[in-house]
Amino acid sequence: MTMPKLTFAQILLTPRFGRLPGHFYTRIQPTPLPSPYLMAWNADLANEMGLASASDQPASLADYLCGNLLPQGSEPIASVYSGHQFGVNAGQLGDGRAILIGEYLANNGQHWEMQLKGAGPTPYSRRADGRAVLRSSIREYLCSEAMHGLGIATTRALGMAGSKQGVWRESLETAAVVLRLAPSFVRFGHFEHYRHDIDSLQTLADWVIQHHYPACATASNPYVALLENVIERTAIMIAQWQAVGFCHGVMNSDNMSILGLTLDYGPFGFMDGFDAGHICNHSDDSGRYAYQQQPEIGLWNLHVLAEALLPLMDKASALHALQQYQTHFESHFADLLRQKLGLLHWQDSDWTLITTLFELMHRSRTDWTYFWRNLAKMDETLRNHFQDRSAFDAWFADYQLRLSSEARDANERKAAMDGVNPKYVLRNYLAEIAIRKAQESDDFNEINALQQCLIRPFDEQPAFEHYAALPPTWAAQIGVSCSS
Repeated sequence: MTMPKLTFAQILLTPRFGRLPGHFYTRIQPTPLPSPYLMAWNADLANEMGLASASDQPASLADYLCGNLLPQGSEPIASVYSGHQFGVNAGQLGDGRAILIGEYLANNGQHWEMQLKGAGPTPYSRRADGRAVLRSSIREYLCSEAMHGLGIATTRALGMAGSKQGVWRESLETAAVVLRLAPSFVRFGHFEHYRHDIDSLQTLADWVIQHHYPACATASNPYVALLENVIERTAIMIAQWQAVGFCHGVMNSDNMSILGLTLDYGPFGFMDGFDAGHICNHSDDSGRYAYQQQPEIGLWNLHVLAEALLPLMDKASALHALQQYQTHFESHFADLLRQKLGLLHWQDSDWTLITTLFELMHRSRTDWTYFWRNLAKMDETLRNHFQDRSAFDAWFADYQLRLSSEARDANERKAAMDGVNPKYVLRNYLAEIAIRKAQESDDFNEINALQQCLIRPFDEQPAFEHYAALPPTWAAQIGVSCSS
C-alpha cells in the first residue's frame, strides 16, 4: 500500500542529537523572518522522503522553511564544536547560523537531520547576525544537489525561502534560509571540542557509532574502527572531488563531516580551465586550499581528528589508521581516472599517461569538464584546446595505443565514459545567472531549471544544452570568498 505524502504540518521530528547531555548544544529558537517567500522546493528529494509536492504543502511552506513555524516534535538546538581554521586552532566555534530543528525518519527508513542555515543568531555566532544571504543560499542549494547528482556524498537541500530583510555583508543584501539535510551534521570539530574531556569525548563517539557506524561496535577497539572508517570515507570523497574538478575552498577541520559528506558550501567552485594550483576562495591568500592541496589537507584534518580521539586509543593505532589514507585516496583516484579514460584495467604505467595529460592541460588551461566529456568522442579537434598541439598529438597517440591494448567495443567505451564524465556541472557563471535573476527580478525559475539539469549531470538533455556551454569571458571576473 502506498504511504500518503505528508506536509510539513503533519511530519513528526525526533531530537536524537538533542538527547545527548545538554553541554553538547544550546536550545535556541529560530529568529523569525518577515514576509518570507518560497524560492525553491526540491521535489525529487521530497518525493524520496515521502513528503508532498510544493503545491500540496500548506500556504505557510515558506514559514516552515525559514523557521517561523516548526514541525511537530521540534526541539531546536545549536551545537558547540571547535576547529582549526586555515591551519590555526580557532578554539570554540559552533553552529553560528545553523539551527538543527530535529530528525525526520523518511518512509524509506533513512534518518534525516533537518537544519535551517541562516535562521538567526545563536550563542556561537561570535557577534555575527546568524543570517545567510540570498546569493550564498542559492549556491548552497544548487551545489548540494549537483554533488548528489554526481554521486558524491553530500548534505542535501530540501527547500529555500527568502525575505526582503536586509543583511549587511560587503554591501546590503537580502536574507535567505536553506533547509538542509544530512544523516548527521557532526563534524571533526565536535571531537576537537572534547579532546580534553574524555567522558564527553567517549559519549559523542559512542553516539556516532551507535547511530552511524554500528559495525564498529563489535571491533576490538570501536574508536579505532571509527577512525579507520572516517579516514576511508574522507579519502574517497576527496578523490571524487579531484575527479570532477571540484574545489571546496575552505577545508577547515570544523567543515569536515564525520560521515565523509561534502559539508558547508561557501566559496566552492568547479574548475573551468584546469589549473593545478587553482584557488577558488579569494579569502585564501596563501592558497592553503588550492585544488592540488585538497588531498593533503584532507589528511591534515584527519590528523587533527585522530589527535582528538587519542584518549580513546593508543598512538600506534591512530598512526597506523592514518597511514591508510594515502592508499585509499590513490587507489580510488586511480580507479576514477581509469573510468574517465575509458580503460577496463588500471596499470601503474597509466600514471605517466595521466601526469603528461595533466601537465598539458595545466599549461593550456584546458577546460576540465569539456575535455573529459568530449574525450569519449575521440574527437581530434580537442587538440585545438591545447597550446602545444604537437605535444597533445603525441599524448593522444599514446592514449589510442593504450586503448588498443584492451578489447573493448568503442560504443561501449563511450557509453561508460559518458557515465562518469559529467556534461553538466555547477559552473560559477551558471550560479551567478541564477543569483542575478533572483536578486534583480525575484525570478527563481532559473534555480529550478538548474537543479533539474544538475541532478542528471551525465545525461544528454537537449532542453538544457546551453548549460553545457564553455564559460563566457565575463565569468573570469566572478569572485567568491568566505562571505559567499
